Amino acid sequence: MFITLQVLTIIVVAIAFALSLAHALELPGKMRLDKETYYAVQPIYYPGFTIGGVSEPAGILLTIVLLFMTPFGSTTFWLTLVALLCLLAQQAVYWFVTHPVNQFWVEGRHINRLGAGFFSFGTQAPRAARPDWRQLRDRWEYSHVARRADTREHNRSVHCALCVIATVAGKGRNV
Repeated sequence: MFITLQVLTIIVVAIAFALSLAHALELPGKMRLDKETYYAVQPIYYPGFTIGGVSEPAGILLTIVLLFMTPFGSTTFWLTLVALLCLLAQQAVYWFVTHPVNQFWVEGRHINRLGAGFFSFGTQAPRAARPDWRQLRDRWEYSHVARRADTREHNRSVHCALCVIATVAGKGRNV
């Protein structure tokens, strides 16, 4: 059951990794777009990426369960803790860097009620002046590169923990 949970956790977090990787891979092309084209392209992400984004809280919950099931102080415990910290760092980047910019991209767009509630979360008083679109673009694009690195490190840590368990399985050692 424990190894199954590890594999499931890796798969769920891999979905979040894939979304951030997709953003990172298109970075060079998107950085060449002019303002009008960038504004036209940006909203296409929200329907599918919002659905895939469910993998992020699910990955955190699975990693927490995994951490509680891992013997404290073992190598796998510390690797799993590092994995959890990576996911929390990914969320911090999203909520403090990416999310405020998302609010600009969905402004004036027709989105469903659930999406509207999500993207309005954390909105502040009306802004006096909108930052330059290139600043918003850069902040949004590079934040996804940072998030990709966090999910990569999560999966690397959980994968290493899985390898440690597989290597010493049957030896009666607490890993």
